[in-house]
Amino acid sequence: MGAIKMSPEYNWFRSTVPLKKIIVDDDDTKVWSLYDAGPRTVRCPIILLPPVSGTADIFFHQILALTGWGYRVIALQYPIYWDLLEFCDGFRKLLDDLHLDKVHLFGASLGGFLAQKFAEYTHKSPRVQSLILCNSFSDTSIFNQSWTASSFWLMPSFMLKKIVLGNFASGPVDHVMADAIDFMVDRLESLNQSELASRLTLNCQNSYVEPHKIRDLAVTVMDVFDQSALSTDAKEEMYKLYPNARRAHLKTGGNFPYLCRSAEVNLYVQIHLRQFHGTRYAAIDPSMNRSALMIMSAKLI
Repeated sequence: MGAIKMSPEYNWFRSTVPLKKIIVDDDDTKVWSLYDAGPRTVRCPIILLPPVSGTADIFFHQILALTGWGYRVIALQYPIYWDLLEFCDGFRKLLDDLHLDKVHLFGASLGGFLAQKFAEYTHKSPRVQSLILCNSFSDTSIFNQSWTASSFWLMPSFMLKKIVLGNFASGPVDHVMADAIDFMVDRLESLNQSELASRLTLNCQNSYVEPHKIRDLAVTVMDVFDQSALSTDAKEEMYKLYPNARRAHLKTGGNFPYLCRSAEVNLYVQIHLRQFHGTRYAAIDPSMNRSALMIMSAKLI
């Protein structure tokens, strides 16, 4: 068993934050799994969207830290959707079920792409207040898998897992990053064939973000310099797409900085959300604003 799964922090999280399951589609096999933590008085929480290999609990560091500072945080695990429009419609229904008009989205890799597509999908009646895009992309053509996307549903689970594992860091890493990779491999193993095939389909089917539909959003682009699966070209394309975005650069952390560099990621998330403090789009309980700012200031010194 991996170090993260055995850690007191992870086990505290699993024992104190309940996993909820919600069905919003007519198809009762489409189940959203989520952790919803923090003050329910907050009506514009931050929602965390995982990569292809991730489950909702990969964001346990963010949930524990941010809720401790007064933020409401929701971490999601996707149902099986095979089409981006179908996903976006399901996500909209989920927000309706949770009675959330506007949200902030933090998306990692595929999660970041889905966050952008959902913001684009709802641009005429906006549901997204801001975006934090971690190691993410704006065009699925970077994976050169568009021609195979329609056949993922036919592939056995071991082949799908091999495709995903091929994007994991393979060079030397420190022990914290190694623990993060082990944990993500374990999470990958927990996904069944349909879950994994549907995520890879969304990740690789021919699609791109239309920037003119979401150019007014507040965006932070978060990336890692070392051993990220994304190419330099993909990162540069994100910078071009969001020329006014805040940039959050981490020197190390690989594909999963929210696990192995969680303190830095949490700080950048707070910096991003700080611009909404004191407004109806605050993701934090108003009574906690001052203490959160004091903690952030202390970390920046």
